[in-house]
Amino acid sequence: MARKSLIQREKKRQQLEQKYHLIRRSSKKEISKIPSLSYKSEFYRKLQSPPRNSAPTRLHRRCFSTGRARAHYRDFGLSGYILREMFHACLLPGATRSSW
Repeated sequence: MARKSLIQREKKRQQLEQKYHLIRRSSKKEISKIPSLSYKSEFYRKLQSPPRNSAPTRLHRRCFSTGRARAHYRDFGLSGYILREMFHACLLPGATRSSW
């Protein structure tokens, strides 16, 4: 189980990302339209003005049941460890288990 402080930090990052999403998207569109580098630098500064934790690259996908950030499978929303346990318990329909 992940620490609760890490999960809360991740939720805060998600809220910040949603808050500054439109600002980032609009400034990226403006940058792509401008041909000269001197004007682009002004818009790059504008793009850097929101907090760093509002960047979408800072978000981590977490396991739905445990909150684990590593070994996360997007299709199921679970970590590999929990996914394997659910396979063996036949809790995921249509999934075939393998053991060696």
